[in-house]
Formats: sequence, C-alpha cells, structure tokens
Amino acid sequence: MSAERLQKLLAQAGYGSRRACEEFIIAGRVRVNGRVAVLGQKADLAADQVTIDGKLLARAEELTYIALYKPRNVISSVDDEAGRKTVRSLIPEAGHLYPVGRLDWDSEGLVLMTNDGDLTNKLTHPRYGHAKEYKVLVARRPDPEQIQTWRRGVVLQDGYKTAPADVRVEAGAGKGAWLRVTMGEGRKRQIREIGSLLGLPVVRIVRVRIGSLLLGNLKPGEWRHLNENEVAELKGGDSVKTSASRFQPHRTHKPHTGT
Repeated sequence: MSAERLQKLLAQAGYGSRRACEEFIIAGRVRVNGRVAVLGQKADLAADQVTIDGKLLARAEELTYIALYKPRNVISSVDDEAGRKTVRSLIPEAGHLYPVGRLDWDSEGLVLMTNDGDLTNKLTHPRYGHAKEYKVLVARRPDPEQIQTWRRGVVLQDGYKTAPADVRVEAGAGKGAWLRVTMGEGRKRQIREIGSLLGLPVVRIVRVRIGSLLLGNLKPGEWRHLNENEVAELKGGDSVKTSASRFQPHRTHKPHTGT
C-alpha cells in the first residue's frame, strides 16, 4: 500500500468527508507515529501508526451504503450530547456510518448512511449540484404569485437569496396543499423559512430523493442496503470499489427498537 494523504485515509476509514477530516488534522487531533500531523502530510497504514484522538486508525472498512427513512424527532447525527435519538441508533449494524444529506429534527424522509467519505463529499459539495426533492405540506393553498416567487428565489432574513427551485402544487389537503420542491442547495431550515416569508406555513417536510437515490416504499424508521447500480449512479457512473458480497437484495429492515 502506497502513502496517501491523511484526510483521504481518514475518510476511507469512515470519519466523514475529506473536508471534515482536514479539520481534524488542523485541530491537532491526528498523529502519525506519535507526532502531531499537519495538513498535506501522507502516511502508509502498512508502515505508519496513525491515530485520531488517540485511537489507532485501522485499514479502511468495507464500504457500506444504506438508505434510511428518518422519522420526525430524530437528529441527523451519530451521537447527541442531549441524549436525543439519532439516525445512527436506528441501524443495528457495526462500523462507522455517517449521515449524508442531513434533515432537521422535525423533518423526515430519505437520509443516506455511509462510511464512504469521497461519496459524502460529492453529494454535499455545492459544485456537484445534486438535486434533493421534497414533499412539503403547507397550511394554506398557494396562489400563482407565491409559487413563482419561490421558483425565482427568495431573500432570507439574513440577506441570502436562494437559488431558483422547481416548485409545483401536487394536491390540495384541507385548507392547505402538498407541494413538490426540488432544489440543489440546502441551508438549515431553508424550506420552512421560505414558507414563512411567503405566508405559507410549513406543516410537514418529507425528503423523497437525493440525487438519483429514491426513498421508495420505505416507512419511518425503515432502512435497506443500496444495490450496486444505485451506488454507481450516485457516484456518477464510477466503478464501485467494494466487495460484491456487500450488496444485498432489496430487503427492508423494520425500525430498530433497541437502545
């Protein structure tokens, strides 16, 4: 095994995207053979001892890709100091798994769980433009002007103007309506803030797509492994660098009831 940049080794071992791993190095949390590492440094796990927070970095885990339906009132994180239920606690499998495409506490729907740091970076970096699609329930039926304003972009309270989005009315729901919103960005609570500014209070948000990956028939708390074709599509046609045995038939796992 040849020497690789530390952020790549950390990402391959499941510690997040390369950008996130660079921050670990900058913060002095990574050591190579007992010495604090610096950004840009390389190492060979066959010859060097690499640690993060004192924990020895092992060779890369087998890559895992899981589609999860995050229920409401679950945090999109691996752990939580406040003791709230996390997306990681819903999947009773060993190894490092991190959420890609975070959802707010009170939103629900598709989250990709993986230890593939390169794919995480590709799906979250704005320059790749991976669209995310949502079903949004608003408390009032929008008029054409409200829809057109949302489509063009809305200036948020902090002065940021949102990028154009595809917004259409799908169906009425009592005094409100279900919208289908597709966008390439995802600032924190963006959909709820836009709805509030336009006079369309948001009642419910369900993410149904990340890039080419669909929520499908998953129900809240359920999850499944992606198949080889789904992973290849997310990677933009790249070959899948993992054992074929890792991919399983589309078997849905019911919500995990353990602690």
